[in-house]
Amino acid sequence: MEKIFVFDTTLRDGEQVPGACLNPREKLEIALQLARLGVDAIEAGFPISSPGDFEAVKAIAERVKGPTIVALARAVRQDIETAWNTIKGAEKPRIHVFLPSSDIHIQKKFGTDRKKQLERGLEALEYAKSLCPEIEYSPEDASRTDLEYLAKVVEQVIAAGATVVNIPDTVGYAVPEQFGQLIAYLKREVSDIDKIVLSVHCHNDLGLATANTLAAIENGARQVECTMNGLGERAGNASLEEIVMAIKTRKDYFRFFTTVNTREIMKTSKLVSRLMGMPVQANKAIVGSNAFSHSSGIHQDGILKDRATYEAIRPEDVGISEHAMVLTARSGRHALRQKISEIGYDLPEQELEAVYSQFLSVADKKKRVYDEDLAVIVQDAIFAHLDHSKLYGLESYKLTTGNGEVPEARVRLRREEVILEATAQGDGPIDAIFKAIDKVAGVYHKLEDFQVKAVTETKEAMGIATVRVSREGFRAVGRGSSTDILKASAKAYVQAINRLDWLLQRSSEADPVEHSA
Repeated sequence: MEKIFVFDTTLRDGEQVPGACLNPREKLEIALQLARLGVDAIEAGFPISSPGDFEAVKAIAERVKGPTIVALARAVRQDIETAWNTIKGAEKPRIHVFLPSSDIHIQKKFGTDRKKQLERGLEALEYAKSLCPEIEYSPEDASRTDLEYLAKVVEQVIAAGATVVNIPDTVGYAVPEQFGQLIAYLKREVSDIDKIVLSVHCHNDLGLATANTLAAIENGARQVECTMNGLGERAGNASLEEIVMAIKTRKDYFRFFTTVNTREIMKTSKLVSRLMGMPVQANKAIVGSNAFSHSSGIHQDGILKDRATYEAIRPEDVGISEHAMVLTARSGRHALRQKISEIGYDLPEQELEAVYSQFLSVADKKKRVYDEDLAVIVQDAIFAHLDHSKLYGLESYKLTTGNGEVPEARVRLRREEVILEATAQGDGPIDAIFKAIDKVAGVYHKLEDFQVKAVTETKEAMGIATVRVSREGFRAVGRGSSTDILKASAKAYVQAINRLDWLLQRSSEADPVEHSA
């Protein structure tokens, strides 16, 4: 098995995505993480482009150990000198010189001809070589360049001292079979090509960047230029995580390997996304939030029996602790029972059927049912079959408050035909009500969350209060509704402590298992 070298250009080409802008400290932070990821080369930036980029590339060259640190330069003497000044302190420096080779670029951008363009490139390469022993040369827009001329360019830059020659698909024009044939042609026609590392740099304008890169590898390329999350100019670059995981997962087919520590992929992806302010699309391969999520009942059933049924890649291989089971209306009983068990319940078949029926009703209205929703569904379904005469019920409350006065609440609850009453003061009217209810119950509950929402927009709107409380390692949610938000809040709190009492009683009757709902 041969090694494929991974050249990361997130900090150069990746940063060219509109809206992304990193300061030197952020670029260094990403570079250090890329080193932990285990890439072979980091293209740290384009030093001539700005003082900030110059500073960032210099800092990366001085601080980051392990990968080769690369600085980009046009085939211009000042660019090359500036690039060298930033990376000469690196453990392993490389200057990357690029110059267009396609006729449309030569004629439209430079107003010259092929011969003069090649001479210019060779002159720049020779100057770069006098400064730095490792030089990469890129004939820009190679995929739209005349094949014979491209072969001539590659042959002559090798003779001039290039150590890496990169073949860019600059505008994402290539298709896999054609691009693979291009690499095979160069391997066959260019003398001494085995003395250098042949590289490819593919853009994703037709959504083929990863496929083109893999086709190039099959035909002789041994360095891949890519970015985290596929970021880059226009539609982006070939995605590092896709290429690396394709090689790792299908080693039976590709027969290659990389030295990337794939368990650092998700961490790196999230860091790049956060610092660049570029969210990763949910269905992005490998690093998207849905990449290891399963909502289909058939898929969930298969995953629970054997993860290999619907996962070609193990989530832990890219740094994810486990796959996500997403409950939707398409989820089956098997997945529902598994999720109910995860949040702390062990239900008999009769109770599970009641929960499943109510779950489907909620799932039809919501795209996704979260753990918090499921906890309420479980408690609602079970509570419907309990003897409510043994639970607390809100009879009434009276509140005294005013400007400069400490709020005081008197609350009356009913339990088994007995009226219980208590008075308490609080920081506000709702706090006073909750404390009075705790006095009646004779126990303190920790308030973890409290929300009130209006159902409609009028002043007479119905208010829905949601309360989450905890006690002795147990949590429960209560909900109450009324046009009076104080009453709605009191009802929600009473329901929550009733549920906690039930959880504690249920736990004491069975083996002690911590419940979380």
